[in-house]
Amino acid sequence: MSEPEPTPTRSYVLTLSCPNQPGIVAAISCALFELGGDIAGAQQFDERESRVFFMRIVFSLPAGGAELETLHAVLSDIAARLDMKWSVRESARPTRTVIMVSRFDHCLVDLLYRWRIGELAIEPVAIISNHPRETYAHLNLEGVPFHYLPVSAATRAGQEARIEQVVRDTGAELVVLARYMQILSDQMSARLAGRCINIHHSFLPGFKGARPYHQAFARGVKLIGATAHFVTPDLDEGPIIEQDVERITHADSPDDLIRKGRDIERRVLARAVRYFTERRVIPNGHKTIVFSP
Repeated sequence: MSEPEPTPTRSYVLTLSCPNQPGIVAAISCALFELGGDIAGAQQFDERESRVFFMRIVFSLPAGGAELETLHAVLSDIAARLDMKWSVRESARPTRTVIMVSRFDHCLVDLLYRWRIGELAIEPVAIISNHPRETYAHLNLEGVPFHYLPVSAATRAGQEARIEQVVRDTGAELVVLARYMQILSDQMSARLAGRCINIHHSFLPGFKGARPYHQAFARGVKLIGATAHFVTPDLDEGPIIEQDVERITHADSPDDLIRKGRDIERRVLARAVRYFTERRVIPNGHKTIVFSP
């Protein structure tokens, strides 16, 4: 006798936060069980200072069983009782992503490469640049719409309106500033809160302005690094998602610092984007909770 075919399932990721209290895990687990769900993994964290509870659950439901609307209704009822913020997403659905870039294209190239080989679960729906398409003639941008949106102090408001139109029209869930060397207005930063990631160099001390790696070389730094963070109206001070560093010696030239810095920026941004797409990042005021892979 042949064995019965396994029941098809769909996988989801649920993230939540709420005031810590007894019964949170039990309420979620029982609700998923009653819907026929199977929990594949769960991570949780109780922040003692704020007494806020955070959780990430990976689970599956029988395909054709409980509809997503039913799941939403059940979770909404629990959220009302526990004062819970939550989101749920089908694991297999890629994150619709707008990538913004200026002249330096190393982070753009890296994101597109990781997307094409299936390492990043993004769907690039647009590339936006303040430099013309010819700047990237050496890159393979096939299949991704390119928008040249130049900007100046006099045209910034109109340019940002066009950026927001692209984000709306594409249904983008994530905006990545892949070395986009323009400062977003406070209004736009606020509208993209929680779904716009930036990458920038990190040094001690903090070197601002032009040629930061040359400034670091002149001061004889021993570590260079990069930080990926959510964009907020406070310039380069948004909640941090990921960071990394690399050791520098007296033998490293400014060109060595630039080369090593680009490598750090690429990998830090890629990790931050991956954590976002896998729903591992939960904003927590000025900080983030990042559940490890």
